[in-house]
Amino acid sequence: MNYISLSDRDIKEMLAKIGASSLEELLCSIPDDIRLKRDLKLPKALTEPEMLYHFEETARRNKYAEYLSFLGAGAYRHVVPSIVDYLSSRGEFLSPYTPYQPEVSQGTLQVIFEFQTLICQLTGMDTANASLYDGASGAAEAVLMAYRLQGRRKILVANTLHPQYRRVIKTYTKNLDLTIREIMYSESGRVDFADLNKKLDKDTAAVVIQSPNFMGVIEDLKKISESVHNHQALFLVVVAEPVSLGILESPGKLGSDIVTGEGQSFGIPLSFGGPYLGFMACAKEFIRQLPGRIVGQTKDVEGNRGFVLTFSTREQHIRRERATSNICTNQAWCALRATIFLEALGKKGLKELAWQNVQKANYAFNEIIRLKGVVPKFDGKIFNEFVLEFERPWPEIDKFLRNKGIIGGLSLEQFYPELINCALFNVTEMFRKEEIDRLTESLKDALK
Repeated sequence: MNYISLSDRDIKEMLAKIGASSLEELLCSIPDDIRLKRDLKLPKALTEPEMLYHFEETARRNKYAEYLSFLGAGAYRHVVPSIVDYLSSRGEFLSPYTPYQPEVSQGTLQVIFEFQTLICQLTGMDTANASLYDGASGAAEAVLMAYRLQGRRKILVANTLHPQYRRVIKTYTKNLDLTIREIMYSESGRVDFADLNKKLDKDTAAVVIQSPNFMGVIEDLKKISESVHNHQALFLVVVAEPVSLGILESPGKLGSDIVTGEGQSFGIPLSFGGPYLGFMACAKEFIRQLPGRIVGQTKDVEGNRGFVLTFSTREQHIRRERATSNICTNQAWCALRATIFLEALGKKGLKELAWQNVQKANYAFNEIIRLKGVVPKFDGKIFNEFVLEFERPWPEIDKFLRNKGIIGGLSLEQFYPELINCALFNVTEMFRKEEIDRLTESLKDALK
């Protein structure tokens, strides 16, 4: 039950009902020597993240300390306000399955409509669907959408797109006679424009770019967009870390045609890889080829506002050969959590959250590169991730850190053989200064 404080009137009515004239009289049966006759000694008020940190620290006294992890690479630890857990766990949201009957699903449909609106505002696009399975499948669906729109069979994909996203794209397109070519990265960590322009031609259907990319570097989307559109190709932008949209210019304003990505950072905690949340938005002229479902706002026969499934181009709804997607879920509950998260923070709150990521990541970056034996691999601007190169073998450093209770960065050699002894570090708003300093000191000891 909700706790609603009693008013003075409520207290008087209750006392009168039981025949007591005051609270003091009500408590007279309690021995005087054990009654507390002063205010509780409570500490000063804490913000929600500070309070959660306090209880986590208290809980750690009862068990071995958990690892301090600086891993990111598409899965990010962000604050999840308690309101997200509370509202999303209400039966009204947990019990509905899917809104096939609009007349009895107005609450679910309204949430999805609000989610679509928020995604449009963040991405700068005209329309958004009712979510997708995750960021990787979203990227693949965007490629298929571009193929349907263009009819061309060549797709250029930046090799700084998340490696797992690239694998999913190749799986989706394996039997479609499409040519997937990768665009190399430059010394800045951004797309190599010379390589991009060399591979762009009249057969190119789309160019797929991630920003911030897998190296943590922010791409020059406007410049890329101009090159892509000069060849009448579509520009697809993937956003694996959507908190960045709180401070960076929206991809839509920089020339993107389709924006897709991963919404896990919006109120969905890390939980061994899932469930996650894919989103996709596009220009209005492409709406007929947008996969999944779209909820629209309308009026009923009495003039009241209502919500309906406007488009639903899934194979279970229409002829299979005309379907744009065979995705069997729209992750509606995860989209609900993202909606609550974004509406709880608001525009200013999301901007502040993004700014804290920028500040803390840059603080960590600047502190670590002062150490002897470590250098930044790229010089492009970062959001909350960065790549460092070490003189000593990274596996040795990683083992040293883990013995200290720290999971440092993600080894990049497994994805990019040329990046030997390079690791990708992630720092979000959840890290305190002393934790970042602990990483720096541990790396200093490991490099001795």
